[in-house]
Amino acid sequence: MNLMLKTASTSADIPSYTPAGNECALFETAWTRQLPLLLKGPTGCGKTRFVSHMAAKLGVPLSTVSCHDDLAAADLTGRYLLKGGDTVWVDGPLTRAVREGGICYLDEVVEARKDVAVVLHPLTDDRRILPLERTGEELEAPAGFMLVVSYNPGYQNLLKTLKPSTRQRFVAIEFDFLPKEQEIAVVSAESGLSEGQVAMLVELARKLRALKGHDLEEGVSTRLLVYCASLIDAGLPIREAVRSAMIEPLTDEPDVRAGLLEVADAVIR
Repeated sequence: MNLMLKTASTSADIPSYTPAGNECALFETAWTRQLPLLLKGPTGCGKTRFVSHMAAKLGVPLSTVSCHDDLAAADLTGRYLLKGGDTVWVDGPLTRAVREGGICYLDEVVEARKDVAVVLHPLTDDRRILPLERTGEELEAPAGFMLVVSYNPGYQNLLKTLKPSTRQRFVAIEFDFLPKEQEIAVVSAESGLSEGQVAMLVELARKLRALKGHDLEEGVSTRLLVYCASLIDAGLPIREAVRSAMIEPLTDEPDVRAGLLEVADAVIR
């Protein structure tokens, strides 16, 4: 069954996002066809901004959950709580989205406890149901409900990854950092710093990203680039801004940090 698209009231309501390919069209198709969506890519490459952009563009509510080690299925579905001496059921964010419609976005889903995947499985096949054992309900997802999850496959170890049985329930989009010129334009627009100055920061970021898997677990995200450019635009010296926003967040190891600063000094002249 197809779902008619709604649009946000004005373009000002829509968070800015620069497409790298056909991901916007694919998202819209997944929405209209009621397909669950998996976004995978490095930290800070725009996955969360993309979901916010698309939810606003489609004019549908968005519920975002940042997953972590202690997040259990009950945190998503709901639980009984004491209120005024009575025990009442309180829906979690996933249950509310299924009841009311909208997009439920689970950011870094592999960080959550293993029982979360069990809850998601019946929502991500042709049944599109959410069983609530504690209330005895079996909720059928409406046409206006969509489940979106994301994770960073390059960062996870063998104990924190999506099983094939879970991955194959989703349509997937792979994200990466934008091409150089596009990233310069985005960082400049977000920070207010001129594209000429931003170009040097992007060049440094690309060199630091090349070290991922060697001295670094993660490379410089576009988010960190925006932070750095914003500090410079506010008047902070370039080297100080680079150290605070592009070097210190990457590592706590003194030797690695010293090496990264040498790379930075070679680029920033």
